[in-house]
Amino acid sequence: MIAFAIGLSIVLLLVILFLLFRIGTLASIFRGSSERAAGTTKTSNRVNSTLMLLFLIFGGAAFVWSFSASWDDMNQPIASVHGEWTDSLFWTTMIIIGIVFVITQVLLFYYAYKYQHKDDKRAYYYPHNNKLEIVWTMIPAIVMALLVFGGWKTWTKITSASPESSEVIEVMGKQFNWMIRYPGPDGKLGVAKYTLIDATNEFGVDFSDKNAMDDFMPLELHVPKGKPVLLKIRARDVIHSVFMPQFRLKMDAVPGMPTKFWFVPTKTTEEMRNETGNPDFKYELACTEVCGRGHFAMRMVVVVDEPEDYEKWKAEQPVFIEQNPDLLAKFSEGAKKQLTLEKRAEGKAEEVKTAL
Repeated sequence: MIAFAIGLSIVLLLVILFLLFRIGTLASIFRGSSERAAGTTKTSNRVNSTLMLLFLIFGGAAFVWSFSASWDDMNQPIASVHGEWTDSLFWTTMIIIGIVFVITQVLLFYYAYKYQHKDDKRAYYYPHNNKLEIVWTMIPAIVMALLVFGGWKTWTKITSASPESSEVIEVMGKQFNWMIRYPGPDGKLGVAKYTLIDATNEFGVDFSDKNAMDDFMPLELHVPKGKPVLLKIRARDVIHSVFMPQFRLKMDAVPGMPTKFWFVPTKTTEEMRNETGNPDFKYELACTEVCGRGHFAMRMVVVVDEPEDYEKWKAEQPVFIEQNPDLLAKFSEGAKKQLTLEKRAEGKAEEVKTAL
């Protein structure tokens, strides 16, 4: 960090000196000293072209250094099946555009140095060439088409229908935390309605639905290794974004528009700790949408278990309705009222039929 600050200071100093030099040149032109201005312009061209070449050399070296120094931070280990596909596509794209970038930048700065203004030089006039136009149009078009096709193919595999054996987990974002809900032994999540949300029933689960009676809502997200996991994602207030970097998983949580994402974890938390050499390593569910002042707090621990450990953990989780029995009484009263209203409606229907 100190080295970067020193380097930046040197660059800024050079920029200031260059600007002072330019001010002197413009002042001499303004005073009408043409010969001096012409000489100054030649000097300025030499200085500018040399600076261009130096910028290419030192800027390229700084780019390589920053890239290598940040490699471990930006290249997180992969812990899902589709993460391999995503990284392969990403690095293929980066290599192609990286080669093009390096070539064009080297030529740009080198030509600025080589073809600096000289009195005895004249530019070569090259008006048009149809073959050259076709070549430099077709090559990028073909490469882009191949990259787009590869991306489409990969995205189709990632977003294909999840297997029927998937572990279904609901993830909901709200300002400013994540909440998760698992189905119980029946494997089915109960119906949820936003009109039922309150301080206790934050998911808005309709407990008159029998499938909701065994749902549970833990404080950590556990998933099994080697088994498909389907995340059903929604938001309660503003747009959030589900992000798990090691799984290469990212999907927006949008109010009023449920989304989903399925993946297959390939490394348990313990295996990842051994691989990274970090005994405190934890997978994390974070939000990558700036969703408000408390955005920083939207983090949840994710644990990848061996299948047998995962099943054991699920069996130990308390059912939500057993922890909040008052909700059951509330929904029982609501069900009775709804049944009464339905019977009244049926009676009125019979009266209308009789009158007709």
